[in-house]
Amino acid sequence: MVVGAGIIGTTIAYQLQRRGETVTLLDRDEPGRGASYGNMASIAVTEFMPASRPGIWAQMPKWLLDPEGPVRVRPGYMPKLLPWFLRFLAASRPSKLRELESAGAALCGRVYEDLDALLKETGLEHMLSAEGCLSLYTDEAEFRADRQHIEILKRFGFRHEILGGNAIRDLEPALTRKIGKAVLFPDNRSVADPYKLVIALTEKFRFLGGVIVRGAVEGFDHQDDSVSTVTLGDGRALKADKIVLAAGAFTARLSALLGEHIPLETERGYHTQIMDPGVSMRHSIIWPARAFMVTPTAGGIRVGGTVEMAGLDAPPDYRRAKVLVKRAKEALPDLQARQATEWMGHRPALPDTVPVMGGSARHRNVWYATGHGHLGLTYAATTGRLMADLITGVDPPVDMKPYRVDRF
Repeated sequence: MVVGAGIIGTTIAYQLQRRGETVTLLDRDEPGRGASYGNMASIAVTEFMPASRPGIWAQMPKWLLDPEGPVRVRPGYMPKLLPWFLRFLAASRPSKLRELESAGAALCGRVYEDLDALLKETGLEHMLSAEGCLSLYTDEAEFRADRQHIEILKRFGFRHEILGGNAIRDLEPALTRKIGKAVLFPDNRSVADPYKLVIALTEKFRFLGGVIVRGAVEGFDHQDDSVSTVTLGDGRALKADKIVLAAGAFTARLSALLGEHIPLETERGYHTQIMDPGVSMRHSIIWPARAFMVTPTAGGIRVGGTVEMAGLDAPPDYRRAKVLVKRAKEALPDLQARQATEWMGHRPALPDTVPVMGGSARHRNVWYATGHGHLGLTYAATTGRLMADLITGVDPPVDMKPYRVDRF
């Protein structure tokens, strides 16, 4: 049983079913309706850096004091966030940062090997664009402020190209002339519609004999070191020989029922989907100094970004989405927010930015796949491959120790 029918859980379920396992995919909602519905559709292989790096710390006070800043912590949530924040601080040590960078780069370095294979065997190659992402800077000062990012990419060999003004507008004529410099990341391609990708994968999973069940997990029957039954809120009790918990930001609530603490928080993200934007785009764009992203996806363009720390239960604050559209108009002066819808979702965030992928430290037939942050779509095919290897007894092609659940 795989608990969680987002892009991570669905890909794991598909890979296990394809390898001959009999798999049930369980979610409290319809497949793909969580974070996978509204992510920024980006295969962001250059964005594996730990969020705790010094360049982020330097800007954090300014961001937190700005009501329209890219990071907001709701005041009432701060006491609950403190233990997570202390672990986030511990992940900023220079030696630890190098270790975390290597763990992220190891995954991003094989993303297309796994993603291309997955899309080819499922006939979904058309879901992936051929274009990359442009990172925007008004001037040399903004570019220098992001130099740490570029230096890390150079160290790990990720492709990028620095462009000047005219070359930028040759690629994207709708961009403002205020942008004096950009970096093209050709391998940060985008998905035509991330929600439809999940749905297409669930159809392939069903075709192979997989079963999808809707229900909310309320508890587990476990004896000694194994779990035998998953209990749902409506009283159903489902037997399973092996259980994978891949429920995104909600996974920590499930692991707590098994006596296993995962320091998982939700980085609440917002987007505005604009179906009549008045501009056309080939590439996705990101403006680090303004902390937003725009992606052509889902039949229009999607404006998103921001981090809001407020837990799983607080209502959305759609002012965050409106701020992002305002900033996007700085980059795209002719952008019109017509036929627009707003959305909020829960990105599963661990304090060290590295996902949990591997077996439980307490139960021999339980595995975890969570904490992928803003790289859930990016890591999905690789996570599916690696988790299927672990669960079926195949040696994975990467060292899985950095991703173990008991590393904190």
